Amino acid sequence: MDEAVAKLKKIVDESDNIVFFGGAGVSTESNIPDFRSVDGLYNQKYKYPPERIISHSFYMDRTDEFYEFYKDRMLFPDAEPNAAHYKLAQWEKEGKLRGVITQNIDGLHQKAGSEKVFELHGSVLRNYCTHCGKFFDLDYIIKSDGIPKCDECGNIIKPDVVLYEEGLDNEVIGAAVSLISKADVLIIGGTSLVVYPAAGLIDYYRGNKLVLVNKDETARDSRADLIVHGKIGEIFSQI
Repeated sequence: MDEAVAKLKKIVDESDNIVFFGGAGVSTESNIPDFRSVDGLYNQKYKYPPERIISHSFYMDRTDEFYEFYKDRMLFPDAEPNAAHYKLAQWEKEGKLRGVITQNIDGLHQKAGSEKVFELHGSVLRNYCTHCGKFFDLDYIIKSDGIPKCDECGNIIKPDVVLYEEGLDNEVIGAAVSLISKADVLIIGGTSLVVYPAAGLIDYYRGNKLVLVNKDETARDSRADLIVHGKIGEIFSQI
C-alpha cells in the first residue's frame, strides 16, 4: 500500500461522516466507457457529436436517431458493480458513509447495495411515458423496436435521464448540497470535474479532508487535502 492510499485509509477509518461524489470513472472498471478520455464516448465518430445527440433538442427533433445512439452506446444491462461500488456500500452499512452523489446513470451503486444514492443525471433504469406517465424498465426499452412507445396510450417513452439543455432535479440538488455542506470528509472519485452545474456542488464543502481519487489531474487538485492517482476500484479495494 503506497503512502497516499495509506493516508486515505486512515481518513476513512477515523470518520463516520463521509460523502462520496463520483463520476464516469467509477464505472469504467465495470466496462462502461466514460465520456472524455481518449477512448471515451466523445472521441468516437458519429454523424453528429455525441453531446448534440444526447441533448433535449435533438431528442425532440430527431427522436429516432436519438434512440438509435442511446440504445447502442449508453445502455449496458449486463454491467456489474466493481470494487469501488461495493466498498461504498460497505461503508454505508458500517455507518461511515452518509451518501453517494453520482453523475452516473447506470444504477450500479444501488446494485452493489448502496441505499442513499443521489443521481444528479437520472437513471437509465427509469423510463416514463411522456403522456400518461406509466413507468417502464430498462428491459422494455432494450426490446422495443425503434422509438419506445407506451403499451397503453401509444405515446413516446422518455428515459429519466437529464439530457443536455435540461435542468437538474431541484430536490436532488438540495439533498446533495445538504450532504456535502455537512460532511467531515468529501471523497471525489472518477470525475474530471468539468461538467457543471454538478461539479460546482463541491464548492459547498467546508471541511478540511477533501480527497480526490482519479487517474488524471483535475482542475481542483490545488484545493485537495489528499490526491490519490489511479483506478478507483483498485484503490478502494486496498482500504
